[in-house]
Amino acid sequence: MRFCILASGSSGNSSIVITEGTRILLDAGLSARRLTSMLAAAGETMGSVDAVFITHEHSDHSSGIESLKKYPHLKFFANSATARAVQKTLTWTPAWQIFETGSSFRYRDIDVESFSIPHDAHDPVGFRFTSGLDDLFSPRRTLTWVTDLGHAPPSVRERLRESDVIVVEANHCPRMLEADPKRSWTLKRRIGGRHGHLSNERMSELLSSVANPRWQRIYLAHLSRDCNSRDAVESALTALRLVLKCDFSIVGHGEGTPFYEIA
Repeated sequence: MRFCILASGSSGNSSIVITEGTRILLDAGLSARRLTSMLAAAGETMGSVDAVFITHEHSDHSSGIESLKKYPHLKFFANSATARAVQKTLTWTPAWQIFETGSSFRYRDIDVESFSIPHDAHDPVGFRFTSGLDDLFSPRRTLTWVTDLGHAPPSVRERLRESDVIVVEANHCPRMLEADPKRSWTLKRRIGGRHGHLSNERMSELLSSVANPRWQRIYLAHLSRDCNSRDAVESALTALRLVLKCDFSIVGHGEGTPFYEIA
């Protein structure tokens, strides 16, 4: 299994996960034109993508679905509340594949587990993707995706612990958020609340609280363009780097990553 983050941040989120048997997008918060361009830069095409998995209905994760109607082969996986919320914004009806939050199912050669996360959307979820035959030539590997959450309950921590690679948000620096002149007091409270977004400090507390993880690499994503910076994230990582024996990548402000193979 290998994957890359095409874009991450408040301006739009999408990633591609590739196995021997399928290609899926995780979220589609950018137009089909931009997604096509980003996929081409990564050596892929939209025509080769089989499905799109949607974490929640907020526009930076779902706004591209309208323009993906030109690709009728795509399947769209979402829970019923998310699908209903997204459908209200569309002029067409995608091939929805509805799952129940908390359920596990198989799509082609990927085992998919959905789980609830605390965010101010209808029914937001994180995903665990596991693939491989569990032998010498094809070991089973797991990628877990949790962004857009205000805090991490025990169920989320356990799923992170059992993963080889995780993507977790480091959305904002509390001091930068408090000083930001563009956001109202109400919006600042929402972002920093228990159903908002993880700050750098909460991200660090979360990762340091997970006992005996098997992480190869941690991606810190969904950085706020106005209320966070690489330096602020690096500062929060200072102690973590001494404790966690894995690699870190910081992804934000709309940028993406090279492919990473989960070996």
